[in-house]
Amino acid sequence: MLQEIVRQCQRENPFAQRRLYDHFANRLYRLCRRYVRNPLETEEVLMNAFLKIFRSVGGFEYRSDDELEVWMKRIAVNESLMHLRRTKNTEWVWDDTPAEEVPYSTGSSAEADLHAEGIHELILSLPDGYRTVFCLYALEGYSHKEIGTLLNISENTSKSQLSKARAALQALLTKNGYSYERR
Repeated sequence: MLQEIVRQCQRENPFAQRRLYDHFANRLYRLCRRYVRNPLETEEVLMNAFLKIFRSVGGFEYRSDDELEVWMKRIAVNESLMHLRRTKNTEWVWDDTPAEEVPYSTGSSAEADLHAEGIHELILSLPDGYRTVFCLYALEGYSHKEIGTLLNISENTSKSQLSKARAALQALLTKNGYSYERR
């Protein structure tokens, strides 16, 4: 199904473009929202990402649904990062001190009580620099080297930001009544 939609998008068919948008819009919106706090700005980033997708789909070689989604997610992430750079209203906190391992709580596990929306809101409350590195590394699977290239920071700065993001998120989780243990 998606292969045919992509083929029609490559022919600039507006109905196929709408079907592709409908299929991926919610997932890509949530992805962009990890980086852009303001919901209206997130919608703008999403629209820009889809414009770029529709302009670039002609050069995309369809191999599988998974590869299509990965390609679209990369565009959405890059568009989100470009938005953060353009708006310059970010609270980047870069610190080049070497990263240290953050100790994790050994309290009782309450994974069943963790709600995805609550955790998502806590992640959104992190400073932009912490949140961006955390999302790129922990959620998107980028390496520290790739993050450094994307954000124009050193690999060690990426590691440091991740460590600080984890510590801040751990403190927020504890403050909000969540407990967990590292496995």
